[in-house]
Amino acid sequence: MHPSAYKRPLLWALILYIIGLFLFYHPAPKPGDASFWVSKEEVTLEGRVENFSVSKKEYYNAIVRVLRINGAPAKGRVFARVKYTCPQWKDQILLQGKLKRPYNVDLLGNFAWGDYLALKGVFAEIRSSSLQVVKPAPWPYRALRTVRESILHTLDSRFSPQLASIAGGVMLGERGNISEALYEDFQDSGAVHLLVASGGNVGFVTLMAFAFCSLFGFSRKKTVLIALAAAGLYTLAAGADAPLVRAYFMALCACMGFLLNRNSGVFQGLITACFIILLATPGALFETGFQMSFLATLAIILCLNFWKIPPAWPKPARFFTQIFLATLSSQLALWPVFTNVFYKVSVTGLISNMLLVPLASAVMGVGFLFYLFDLCHLGFLLQGVLGGLLWVFQKLVEFFASLPLASVPGAAWGGGCIAAYYLVLFWLFHFPCKPFAKKIMPFCLAGAAVCLAAQGWYSMRTRVWVLREWNQSVVLVRTCDGQNLLFGTGINAPSLAHAVLKSGSTRLDGVFVTRYDKKEQQNALELAQEFEVAQTVYARAGEAWPSDTWTFGNSAVKAIWGKHSSRTNGEWEQPGYSGAKGETLSFEVQSCGKTLVIGAGQFFVQTPQGPVQSVRNGTVSVAI
Repeated sequence: MHPSAYKRPLLWALILYIIGLFLFYHPAPKPGDASFWVSKEEVTLEGRVENFSVSKKEYYNAIVRVLRINGAPAKGRVFARVKYTCPQWKDQILLQGKLKRPYNVDLLGNFAWGDYLALKGVFAEIRSSSLQVVKPAPWPYRALRTVRESILHTLDSRFSPQLASIAGGVMLGERGNISEALYEDFQDSGAVHLLVASGGNVGFVTLMAFAFCSLFGFSRKKTVLIALAAAGLYTLAAGADAPLVRAYFMALCACMGFLLNRNSGVFQGLITACFIILLATPGALFETGFQMSFLATLAIILCLNFWKIPPAWPKPARFFTQIFLATLSSQLALWPVFTNVFYKVSVTGLISNMLLVPLASAVMGVGFLFYLFDLCHLGFLLQGVLGGLLWVFQKLVEFFASLPLASVPGAAWGGGCIAAYYLVLFWLFHFPCKPFAKKIMPFCLAGAAVCLAAQGWYSMRTRVWVLREWNQSVVLVRTCDGQNLLFGTGINAPSLAHAVLKSGSTRLDGVFVTRYDKKEQQNALELAQEFEVAQTVYARAGEAWPSDTWTFGNSAVKAIWGKHSSRTNGEWEQPGYSGAKGETLSFEVQSCGKTLVIGAGQFFVQTPQGPVQSVRNGTVSVAI
């Protein structure tokens, strides 16, 4: 890849398109969408199953593309929860049930189910206990479906649940019922990406097809066609999600280049795949999996293209060095994403992947070979080999996860810091290309400085987040001098911890418990175990009184009589206690010459710009 690739019109069209999506894209149902049929009445929905169903305790879950509702044409997708019967991929089915809006609680730093579905173009759910197949899937899909189910059934019947889940994840991206403890070990060891069918799997299948064809002396054209067919079938059988589709496009470019004796341009394949996916599903841009997939692949392409390994090195050294560079580049590219989504980074991933990535390839190759042997009743010849590989794989994951620095917690990065980081990283990837690196260095460093300055200016402002889950509301304040204050602890501690980390902090200077409630007190104690909490204030009716004042750095908090907000946004004050334990005080926050008033129960905040009202099951933020 030559730096001139950055001058290609397709790349700049993609960049402009992505900027446009960030500025203007808001998921919303289109006319005729199934969400317009949401009501208390049951409907009859006809549609086509879009993905492989996921088995839960009582239901099978799948996304269904809607064709008709109550006999009338309809559009869009629904998330279906079907009892008793498993919806099969690409079958046209009939469901009866009530359509409803997806349950959504959008708390700062926490997973919002409704928002996640909206990015996938899903704005309605249906729960049904009856399923009727109107039209079976075409035979190629049924064949792929049968092979996939047969592979997973063979693994489940021959190995323990944990080993079968690892094998299913590595081979087909179906990790089954893997235990929470083991899944967390995969996260901490930096190997969780190996449980997802990814571009590496598609590349492995393509290379295996090339190796197979070379054994039989097939022509160049036949080899390319067989390899593309094998990779395409695997892509479909593994779910055809964004990483797989992207990898298949890249394999297509590489194979066409091989056929034409030309440089295929893997970078161009990545850009093309990204553009096509975003044109078809714009919401994919905001999905964590999509971002991680493309960032990691782009980083590997740039790093391995510009940071060359000396050809004089021994082959084993070159092999492991390439794995190290690929792992290092992808980890560096994903650092901000991991931190902002999971609030932790795996330090051991740099070492663990040097062993686990080749081992995963071995598991994949031996796993498919074992399945073929098992069809011929010869599976016993490879069962011990595959079982041993899976056992070693699990033990290595658990070992790396147990190391002291396996997982380092961290707060979310600000937008300016992320932009500055990627500008510097882009320059570092091109550092060996001296002329180009020298040319872009002033622009990268100047851009990073501007981004950091903007982030510093923004962080000097007081930030307020009002979080409300049903009838429980809390207010998180970060003052202009960096003090982090939490008013109310009615929301569960893990959700509050994620909110604090998402705000960019790993400590709390003050936690105010405002109600006589065992749950609130327990949440405050749990927060103190998660964070460094400088002071916990029990500011409940009868324990704190108006004019009581607490100092935090250059900021001060004073208790005042409870201020309440009416449904018409009017305000009234409760001058005194009636003796009821449910009564709460309000708090006046003085910081940098500005005053905030936290309303009683934390349901609103009075700011210099006006009142900020809470929103049920949502987050409202404001910068002052």
